[in-house]
Amino acid sequence: MPAYKDKKTGKWYASFYYTSNNGGREKKMKRGFETKKAALEWEREFLRQAQADLDMRFDSFVEIYVSDMKQRLKENTFLTKENIIYKKILPFFRDKKINAITPKDVIKWQNEVMAYRDENGKGYSPTYLKTIHNQLSAIFNHAMRYYDLKSNPAAKAGHMGEKEGKEMLFWTKEEYAKFSDEMLDKPLSFYAFEVLYWCGIRVGELLTLTPEDFDLKNGLLRINKSYQRIGKRDVITEPKTKKSNRVIKMPQFLCEEIEEYLKMLYGIQPTDRMFNVTKSYLHHEMDRGSKAAGVKRIKIHGLRHSHISHLIDLGFSAVAIADRVGHESIDVTYRYAHLFPSKQIDMANKLDDERGSLNDENIG
Repeated sequence: MPAYKDKKTGKWYASFYYTSNNGGREKKMKRGFETKKAALEWEREFLRQAQADLDMRFDSFVEIYVSDMKQRLKENTFLTKENIIYKKILPFFRDKKINAITPKDVIKWQNEVMAYRDENGKGYSPTYLKTIHNQLSAIFNHAMRYYDLKSNPAAKAGHMGEKEGKEMLFWTKEEYAKFSDEMLDKPLSFYAFEVLYWCGIRVGELLTLTPEDFDLKNGLLRINKSYQRIGKRDVITEPKTKKSNRVIKMPQFLCEEIEEYLKMLYGIQPTDRMFNVTKSYLHHEMDRGSKAAGVKRIKIHGLRHSHISHLIDLGFSAVAIADRVGHESIDVTYRYAHLFPSKQIDMANKLDDERGSLNDENIG
C-alpha cells in the first residue's frame, strides 16, 4: 500500500481503506510522518491492530486491552491499572511483537523492576512487585482468551514479589476505647470512627452513608455503595464486591449515638452524606488520636481488622463474621486463621476417644 507526500508541508501521510469490526469499509488517514517508511509502518501496525493480528507490537495490543477493559472496571480500579501499564510495563515491552515475547524477556523485565531504587535507595514492596507482575500476566491472559495467543510468557516466567504484605495491625477493644476518648472533641470524627469500629465497614462505605441508610428503630445499617475521590471529583460507585451489599445489625448504644449525631446535622436531607470529609481527613485524625491516646498507629482499614478480631474473640464463626463484613467465609478463615482458637487439641482428643471405642468393641 502506498504512502503519499504532502507537497505543502513536505511530510508524508498514510491513507487507505480497511474493513472495520462491524464489517463496513472505512477510510483511515494520518499525516505528519517524517519519512515514507514511518508512514507505511504506521499503516501496517494499524491494520494488524484492526484485524487483531498478534504479530502486532505490544503497545498496539495494549490499546486493544485498554479499550476492552475500560468499561468493565470501576474508574479508580482502571486508573490504577493504567498507571502500572504505562509506567512499569510499556517502557520495556513497547516495541516487541506480542506473539514473540518469551519467558526470558519477562525475567529480564522482572530483574529490572526488582532492581529499581528511588532517591532514598528504596525499592518496590513485595506486594507491589506481585501487583505489577499480575497486571502483565493479565494482558497476556486477555490475549490468550480472546485473541488466540498460544501461551502466557509471564505465567511461565513465574511470579515476583509476594501476595501478602506486612502483618495486619489492629486495636484491642481497650486500645480503641483510649483512642475514642480522644475523639470526643470533634463529633464528626468520633461518630465516624464509632461506625467503622463497631460495624467493621470499609472507609469508602462509611463516606457514602446518608440518613436513609439507617433504620434506627430496628437497628439496621444498609451498605449498598462506596465513595472514591478521583482527581478532584467525588465518585460514588457500587460496593467492592457483590457480597458487600448487605444489611448490618447495630448494637443499641450505636443507634443512640447515630441519633444524637443526626440531631447535630441541622437541615441534613435523607440523601445527604453524613460524613462529608475525605479519607485524608480521617488519616490525620487517626494520627492525632493515636498520639494523644498513646496507642500504636494503625491504618484506617485496621479498624475493620479490629472489628473482625473482636468478633472472633467473642466466639463467632467465620461464616457469621463474613456475612457481617461482606467477605467470603473462606477469606475470613484463611486471613484470620491465627486469631481463631485452636481446635487441634480437641480434634486429637476426639480421635483418641473414637479409636478407644473401636478397640473396646473389637475386644468385646
